[in-house]
Amino acid sequence: MFAYMECTGQEMVSIGSFCWQSEITVKILQSISAVVLLGVALGASAQSSDVAVINQLSGEVAYAGQGGAQSKAQAFMKVRQGDRFTLPAGAQLRVVYINGSRQETWRGPASFKAGTQQSEPVSGQAAEAAQLPSGVAQKIAQVPNLVQIAKLGRSGGIAVRGGGKHGHLSSEQQAEISQAKSTYAQMRQKAPDEDITPELYFYSVLQDHLLFGEMKPVTDEMLRRQPNNPEAQELAAYVKSRI
Repeated sequence: MFAYMECTGQEMVSIGSFCWQSEITVKILQSISAVVLLGVALGASAQSSDVAVINQLSGEVAYAGQGGAQSKAQAFMKVRQGDRFTLPAGAQLRVVYINGSRQETWRGPASFKAGTQQSEPVSGQAAEAAQLPSGVAQKIAQVPNLVQIAKLGRSGGIAVRGGGKHGHLSSEQQAEISQAKSTYAQMRQKAPDEDITPELYFYSVLQDHLLFGEMKPVTDEMLRRQPNNPEAQELAAYVKSRI
């Protein structure tokens, strides 16, 4: 368990019975997040390669893996090649392909099969497709794991207040944040009002550096655009608990 406290008159974090400087603790927590992401990624790779992520879903969408029984699709589930999705009238699904940075929006009635870089239409109207900026799809692919990290953090598995600060970032890291802000702004201008893909991307970048203060307005924007999205609510609650 991690806990925040004041030690020796400066901002420190206690881990067990030891006090650590905040900068060191940030690096420790970044390593923990990286290990969680790597562990989940390696586990998935052992089964089959993920090709895409469902980053928005509404309605009762049916899903079936290769040779598997049909079940209900879930938001932020990972997609493998050959997975089939069936959308009834009124349902909507948005999928981001990791290789190729292609985002597709499907509206029912329709069905499709996942390929390696894009979907194969089976029935109904074709998807609306958009090309995401370089590097965005890879960050979106981390979101399912980031939601799990948020749940773990809120359950007490990782309970540290505060986080990274720009003063603790290297020049390269600050440049990365600056570029991400620019990319986010460009994506926000082009994205539909209800699409929170730009926010999910920027959240993922900021999470890499534990910049919880800057993540707060991002999660606020997610909830403004999709107030009933349970995953956005989870991310927002997690960030709020860290400030």
